[in-house]
Amino acid sequence: MSYDRFVAICHPLHYNVLMTNKLCCEMASCCWAGGFFSMLTTLILVCKLHFCGPHVIDHFFCDFAPILNLSCSDTFVVKLETFIFTSSVTLFPFMFIIGTYICIIITVLKIPTSTGRQKSFSTCSSHLAIVSTYYGTLITVYVVPSRQQSNSINKILSLMYTIVTPVFNPIIYSLRNKEIKIAVLKTLRKAG
Repeated sequence: MSYDRFVAICHPLHYNVLMTNKLCCEMASCCWAGGFFSMLTTLILVCKLHFCGPHVIDHFFCDFAPILNLSCSDTFVVKLETFIFTSSVTLFPFMFIIGTYICIIITVLKIPTSTGRQKSFSTCSSHLAIVSTYYGTLITVYVVPSRQQSNSINKILSLMYTIVTPVFNPIIYSLRNKEIKIAVLKTLRKAG
């Protein structure tokens, strides 16, 4: 999505040439394949662990760190592999997104009218807010060493990227639509 915004704002006349259906399918396929194969390695390593203790996961859902805490095997290799994969899977896309937004901001600041700048920034601000919330919590939970965080903080951060981000995503994008704004205001007036 950030690449789409980058092309639309920085290279608007070349948009149809650069953003083809083939490119969109290739980008989506790479994301799916990268996520699948990086998690496949982790899954294989976790399946080789032995679990002999309590079978109660101290979390809201079956998350990775609480499962490792239940293992009575040595989990160093799994944790190392997970750190390497999660660092690359989260940091590289996040840096790519930040890089595209830096280019977008530089281009938008060159727009002579304040109305044009405001319109361009408003198209990107909602996506950037969602991406920052999502990747910020992912990086904090999976890339930052877990000994610095308590289990309750990990639970809250996990809720941020599994529930809060997906719930706010359609709300933020739909509130930019004038018809939906009018419908929400009418509903609030009737309720009030």
